[in-house]
Amino acid sequence: MAMPNTPPPSNPFSDSADIRSDVSGPAASSDDADTLTVDRNATLTLGTDALIVLDEGLRHRRKADNCCGLLPQLAKTTQAIPFYNVLWAELEDFEVTIKYARSTGKNSCNVGTVSYTVIDKSLRVHAERWVERLLERAYPPATKRRRRVKVLVNPFGGQGYAAKLWQRDVEPIFAAAKSKVDVERTAYHGHAIEIGEKLDVDAYDVVACASGDGLPHEVWNGLAKQRNPRRAMRKVAVVQIPCGSGNALSLNFNGTDSPSLAALAIVKGVRTPFDLVAITQGDRKFYSFLSQAVGIIAELDLGTESLRWMGSLRFTWGALVRLLGKSRYPATIAVAVESDDKQAIKAAYRNAVVEQEAARAKMLLHDDTDDDDDSLLETQNTGLPELRYGTIQDDLPSAFQVEDQPSLGNFYVGNMCWMSPDNAFFPNALPSDGKLDMVNISGAIKRSTGLRMLMHIDDGSHVDFPETSYRKVLAYRITPRIYQPPPERRLWSKFGRWLGGAAKQKVGLISVDGESVPFEPFQAEVVPRLATVLSKRPGLYEFEGPKGS
Repeated sequence: MAMPNTPPPSNPFSDSADIRSDVSGPAASSDDADTLTVDRNATLTLGTDALIVLDEGLRHRRKADNCCGLLPQLAKTTQAIPFYNVLWAELEDFEVTIKYARSTGKNSCNVGTVSYTVIDKSLRVHAERWVERLLERAYPPATKRRRRVKVLVNPFGGQGYAAKLWQRDVEPIFAAAKSKVDVERTAYHGHAIEIGEKLDVDAYDVVACASGDGLPHEVWNGLAKQRNPRRAMRKVAVVQIPCGSGNALSLNFNGTDSPSLAALAIVKGVRTPFDLVAITQGDRKFYSFLSQAVGIIAELDLGTESLRWMGSLRFTWGALVRLLGKSRYPATIAVAVESDDKQAIKAAYRNAVVEQEAARAKMLLHDDTDDDDDSLLETQNTGLPELRYGTIQDDLPSAFQVEDQPSLGNFYVGNMCWMSPDNAFFPNALPSDGKLDMVNISGAIKRSTGLRMLMHIDDGSHVDFPETSYRKVLAYRITPRIYQPPPERRLWSKFGRWLGGAAKQKVGLISVDGESVPFEPFQAEVVPRLATVLSKRPGLYEFEGPKGS
């Protein structure tokens, strides 16, 4: 029997009226094999997209808050539970128990339970088959059941609340889904690198980081140190349980920064290849998954620490101060450009969306945990791919275009769309297209233009401004310099640094995945499909796409 491979709903907690159930009553037209009669007045039916619970007894349930339960509480007799929300189902003796994720608010969920007794004992075999069919719909071929999860909890993440968020919001969902969980707390900066390096990649399917974006960065760099790093990165998916100030990995692949909703997305996620970015600086090589910044964005990430008392407002304030002050961050940039045509970039993005959606509609997705070529990774060279453009210590590749930008205001390169919940800085980014999105903006643009750009970052339309250079690139090298203001601007420059929280800053700033690296030249190159993640829509981020034609 063919199972529908329906995509996860954009809102998994839609009202039952919004879900295509194909069920209109006890004598529904659905195949008898899809309906299980339980108790005396209840049936469980496998609809098109959801499990339909039809229970006449729900109409007469009484609630304690309704005149002490003395008055009958009018209620729906039908409950629809999207298959995407079903965490587990089992039959024990003649008791059918279904665990599912239920909404507890606009941005959270917890574990709900549906439990009924199969009264007709002759239905035992039918009930067993029905439960298995439910699990097949809840976990289609691309989604593995009972994943083995290594959970890393950063006790300092989320202002110290990461451990609490894990225990309260996430652990119950993993338990209900029968995930096999091993929890370890990180003790210091860099600890997750050591854990990733020593991880038994055959013992786990997933590493889930209850943290901000720092732990995923460390885990991937730890996996890169394994004896067989390419196999390690292929075998183990790295995901994020959003518990930090930066939760970009979850925003892009889970579509949320809610720990409980992310937990559901992880349980139901599809293994997806993901590009990483090789960074070489000096004699050091490491990998980035999110972004690299020089200029205003790096200043906001790293140069507003003294303004933490302002909360998240410090980023807005810091951006305004630097825009109004026309801050400049001169640099020489050398780039291997794939495309600098904004309309062509948008068209390529739309084509990729169509292709990915068509693949899903044709059920071409599959769980590649045990692909045939995995055995080849065991025997062949499983080292990291050689870099096509070399390292920062090599001569500049001839394919690079060299640009001197003495008035550079913002240099930002991203591997994802969402940088924060209200910042879709790279609206045409794709997880595994083998390209990076580069945005350059001059520090000499009009203040009014800069302010208007800020107002359009949430939907990604800031890239449509003619003052914004937006390109798809394969690699680049940047050599930043310290800005030396002319004599007439030195006093204002000093005052602006103080106003923006950087009065004590003596050197320039470079941010890689939100972390500081030395202010010196570095080279970056995209490494296609090196890593593995879990996503709701393979090949796409959780972003509706760029606006306009």
